[in-house]
Amino acid sequence: MRDLKRLVAIRKLPCVRCGQSPSQAAHSNSSKHGKGRGIKASDEFTVPLCYLCHSAFDAFKLGTRQESEALFEQWLEKTERMLKIDTKSDSVF
Repeated sequence: MRDLKRLVAIRKLPCVRCGQSPSQAAHSNSSKHGKGRGIKASDEFTVPLCYLCHSAFDAFKLGTRQESEALFEQWLEKTERMLKIDTKSDSVF
């Protein structure tokens, strides 16, 4: 499932791992989120990662596949909180 609005919002956030900007919309690498050979996971499973963190995540340099999936789940929860805060601050203006 593609969601351009979410991807734009994700890219406005700082990296969920190190806090750097700009960030990229990093998709889950887990099959449970729809990732397959040559198929990206749904956009609902994206988090903001800077270029360096995104590269390390995609290359499984942050741990085993299982550890990487656990990290992603934590980042996804944090991203959802960040998006809610960003949405609230946008509505104030």
